[in-house]
This record gives sequence, C-alpha cells and structure tokens, in this order.
Amino acid sequence: MKWTDVQEIAIQLADSRPDVDPTRLNFVDLMNWVLELPEFDDDPKRCGERILEGIQQAWIDEVA
Repeated sequence: MKWTDVQEIAIQLADSRPDVDPTRLNFVDLMNWVLELPEFDDDPKRCGERILEGIQQAWIDEVA
C-alpha cells in the first residue's frame, strides 16, 4: 500500500483504531499510524500535509 491509496489506508485505520475520533487527531499521530499498518510500504518522505488531510477526510467519511 502506498500514500496514494488513501481510501484503503482510511479503511484499515478505521478497522485497527475503532476508538479513535478521526476529527480529533494530529498529523504526527496519523502519519505514524499509517506507517505502522502491516501492508503499508511507501517512503515516509513522500508524505505531505495534503496526503494526510486526504486520509483524515476519507477516515471521517468511513466512520460516518
């Protein structure tokens, strides 16, 4: 899984962290949680604020 797989990342985060409110997280935690996903294998340096915003929004949409 790569940074561009925003929807899949959001699904996996929603499944692995059901007690987290995605509207109340910081990007440092979000990035670290993405890097911890078992299927994630992209370069951390390729991540930026826009990608994290997209993941956060997809996660919000996933749990809504």
